[in-house]
Amino acid sequence: MKKYSLLIIVIVVFTACRPVKKVQSIKTAFSTKDTSQTVVIKTIPVVDSIAIVKEIMGKVMHQKIDFNTFNAKIKVDYYGQEESQNATVYLGIRKDSIIYIQVKGFLGIVGLQARITKDSVTIVSKIPNNKYVQHRSIAYLQEVTQIPFTFNTLQDLLIGNPVFLDSNVVSYKHVNNNQLLVLMIGDIFKNLITLDETSKLVLHSKLDDVDAQRNRTCDITLSQYKPLNEYQFSTYRNISVAEKSKLDVNMEFKEYNFNETLKYAFAVPKNYKLK
Repeated sequence: MKKYSLLIIVIVVFTACRPVKKVQSIKTAFSTKDTSQTVVIKTIPVVDSIAIVKEIMGKVMHQKIDFNTFNAKIKVDYYGQEESQNATVYLGIRKDSIIYIQVKGFLGIVGLQARITKDSVTIVSKIPNNKYVQHRSIAYLQEVTQIPFTFNTLQDLLIGNPVFLDSNVVSYKHVNNNQLLVLMIGDIFKNLITLDETSKLVLHSKLDDVDAQRNRTCDITLSQYKPLNEYQFSTYRNISVAEKSKLDVNMEFKEYNFNETLKYAFAVPKNYKLK
């Protein structure tokens, strides 16, 4: 059961406002060991940084998907240090209210179901010889992953909206291939995001701890954007998390729709033991 619980946690989790007064170099804000990308700024544009940053982040937020309901079928590949596996995950979200998750493994057999609300997590294991129900507070996911988030952060991660954005943008830089790097530093994470310079869609987000005593890092890559109504939806995601060990998850959205009736029901069997 441990590996199924971990798979669910990885899928659903990886996932401050101070005015910008001056732009500083990305190179000095991120040490070389902090980031997989070496970014060097030779010159800093002499511009009104507050106005430019406000414009950039305004366009990023304009891309954020707004919705009432969301259904998806996702192919998930999980790679850990001790094991690898794949599964089909069915997801249903009612905005700002509830998240349903159903995991099917080999031969399409349901192994795990989860229901997440703003204040609770309910997990149902349907694995033979290990059937149980577990009720926990929303803090359970934070305890397991050591990643601070709210229900809305989790919701954004699953929808494909940017997470852990902060108004404290300390640097930006135009790079090759029509991309823009923006570095922001919050209370917990440094977040280096890569944007498509034209559309302002988020292509990559690199999160590193502000606390130098921790080695936690998370890379979120969003790709294969496809038009969906007035939005662009990322149909392929990669989430890579490292602290004491490394974990990689690939999520390929095979089916998805917004603002239709939720497809996936959730019921707690009466004869399952509580854990």
